[in-house]
Amino acid sequence: MDRLRAAAARLAGIGAWHCDLATGRLTWTDEVRRLFDLADDAEPERAQALALYEDESREQMEALRRDLVLTGRPFAMDVCIRPRRGERRWMRLSADGVRENGRVVALYGAKQDITAERLARERLRLLAEHDGLTGLANRSVFEARCREMVGETGTATGIGALVLVDLDGFKGVNDRHGHAAGDACLREAAARLGRAFPDAALVARLGGDEFAVLLRAPLGRLRLEADLDRAVRSMARPVPWQAGRLSLGASFGATLLQGRRPTLSETFDEADRALYAAKAAGRGCARLHDGWTVRLRA
Repeated sequence: MDRLRAAAARLAGIGAWHCDLATGRLTWTDEVRRLFDLADDAEPERAQALALYEDESREQMEALRRDLVLTGRPFAMDVCIRPRRGERRWMRLSADGVRENGRVVALYGAKQDITAERLARERLRLLAEHDGLTGLANRSVFEARCREMVGETGTATGIGALVLVDLDGFKGVNDRHGHAAGDACLREAAARLGRAFPDAALVARLGGDEFAVLLRAPLGRLRLEADLDRAVRSMARPVPWQAGRLSLGASFGATLLQGRRPTLSETFDEADRALYAAKAAGRGCARLHDGWTVRLRA
């Protein structure tokens, strides 16, 4: 039965530990030693073990440990460690106290390697929150971030500017060259937007050939105009494709919130009207909600 339990512990990546509070002596099973990259016969030291925890995890764990010693309340938490080989790992730590005469004199519990579980969860989160083609945030994340940046009065106080972007001639690229070429344009557009707005709070693909950029407050007009000018010029460059090049361009509609307090709905309406005006002006340009236009010149 002991052999079976040991095999099950190895399979689950879980081990037991014990700490004598009077001496500070640690006792670890082999699975915990392996988790920390210690030899099976190594005697762990607490200072040595603590040094392998990432700072935030160490601080949280030490606070809960002090509370357990004082109150006897057990705890469980997920912590991040960097063992000797330098590989970041996640560990599920549980702890309880051994009591004598109403006082906690020792601690014990379990430590389990949950790195694979955390990585799988992170992959699922990335799939849920990011556009699979471009790697940008998707519409749901964009809308959630907008809500986060709205103040108690319903005004978009945390947003310096909103920029809406449509690619010009994207349907024609798909029709003439196929969806693989269209995908190449979308990926390149995403990369160029990221470079054109390096300080953006968020760059997102809303769907199809539609993108959006959130810029943090405070933001001045000159900075926004410079960013839009750079973005228009960047997006106008052809995209290399197979033996040739694909024509790419974009229309931008933006609204600047400097000195104003529009609601989130009004902010979107202003940017959308500016985008429509940019398209009506011949595409390949940026238009602000108050009529200012930047246009690519030959």
